[in-house]
Amino acid sequence: MYFHALIPYKPINPKTRLSSVMTQGEREEFAEVMLGDVISAVRKTGCEATLLCTTRYACIETRVAIRKEGLNEAINWALPQFRCPALIIMSDLPLITPESLRRILSTKADMAIVPGLGGGTNVIFVKHPETFHVEYYGFSFRRHLQIADELGLNVDIVDSMRMATDIDEPVDLVELMIHGRGNAREWLYEHGFSLSIENGRTSVTRNGEKLS
Repeated sequence: MYFHALIPYKPINPKTRLSSVMTQGEREEFAEVMLGDVISAVRKTGCEATLLCTTRYACIETRVAIRKEGLNEAINWALPQFRCPALIIMSDLPLITPESLRRILSTKADMAIVPGLGGGTNVIFVKHPETFHVEYYGFSFRRHLQIADELGLNVDIVDSMRMATDIDEPVDLVELMIHGRGNAREWLYEHGFSLSIENGRTSVTRNGEKLS
């Protein structure tokens, strides 16, 4: 089955909740490296991809569409143009692997969804995207299930640690440094981040100092 991936991406001043541990330049570089890991995993499944970017951005591995409106508006602009199944995947999922993606792509259901930690939505695979629309932010996982129900779609809820773990805050870096396989994990080590054990719990330090 041929399908196409849609990856929202913010090149300028991304990941503001990492501001306490990275400069803006570092956050932009780190976000780009995470995006590269996601694109690599997507392409290894045989899928082509389009980036939905808020500003101009050059990427030789994917198509790029510039959309200045909000996340929901940009994705809902794109979905009716699809003539094949669509994979909507966030750019901050560097734990993702081709194997974990194939789990969602092999669904027999009309739609498959991966909830993020805290009730968000990290990945949606929908076989008829022209009929679907998204409503991200807040408790979007339940809202997307409601939309699917309203459309009469049967849904496969995929439980995946790798696809559920998005990198938003300093505490999330622990999972990436433990379980990551790609360039984002290496970027952290190269920039002074390391794992440490304190009171029996794993945490991340940078240049020997505990992250706030």
